[in-house]
Amino acid sequence: MAAITAALIKQVREETGAGMMDVKKALTEAEGDVARAKEIIRAKGIQAAGKREGRKAQEGTIASTVVESANDQTGYAVELNSETDFVAKTPKFVEFAGSVLDDAVKAEASSVDEVLAAASGDTTVKEAVEEAAALFGEHVKVGQFAKVEGPHVEVYAHKKSAEMPPSIVAMIATDEAGAAVAHEAALQISAMGAQWLTREDVPADVLESERRVATEKTTEELKSKGKPEAVIEKIAPKIVEGRLGAFYKETVLLEQAYVKDPSKTVGDLFKEVGGTALSFARVEVGKGDAE
Repeated sequence: MAAITAALIKQVREETGAGMMDVKKALTEAEGDVARAKEIIRAKGIQAAGKREGRKAQEGTIASTVVESANDQTGYAVELNSETDFVAKTPKFVEFAGSVLDDAVKAEASSVDEVLAAASGDTTVKEAVEEAAALFGEHVKVGQFAKVEGPHVEVYAHKKSAEMPPSIVAMIATDEAGAAVAHEAALQISAMGAQWLTREDVPADVLESERRVATEKTTEELKSKGKPEAVIEKIAPKIVEGRLGAFYKETVLLEQAYVKDPSKTVGDLFKEVGGTALSFARVEVGKGDAE
């Protein structure tokens, strides 16, 4: 019987695309015979993880939690993708997403790469996900990851239907006073999809692009109405600023109209309790970077 070394396992994994544990089992059953191990993998339908990589995984769920530290709270959200909602709603898939989240929390991960590199039993999350692909018979991957920290962290997990697991997770970090309205703010984030907390957080290049588009649109509209150049130069800037204001109201959380009472903004909610929103994150299944 040939020795089942790490190099041998690596070789078979690269040649078959199967997960580490499946390769170990196949090599053990084949007594170290690589050719026979590859036959066993093919026969069991395991030689799939690599081939599944080319298939889209845009369904799935989001596992989330809040953990306590010495002075603050930390919210974590991890998206786990599958190819179909049929797999996404199975108890085993939801349980596996929870285990990926647990591993991310233990590693205090701050990015998708750190989640994938996190320990998962005697392997890594990346390898555990590859194993899961064989188990579920679909391409499985870790999608988006979010982390927020503050004196108080509120998490709201939204299900699009009763039989499906969470498909949108909104998290917001606030000071202690802001905790009084944090749940309402989380609901707002989930429903309205704000992109930034304050207008100061809008990237300069995004703002410049919006200003350019607003200016060109305004100029064309005024020209089409037969306004002379002198009039356009005088009134266009005010119209442009109005359009930028509308952009802020749509994309900036604290400037959005509160969904339950449009007469006030989300920022007004925090002013009423003397609280402050510190940061937020929103993760929605299938809305991350395209594969």
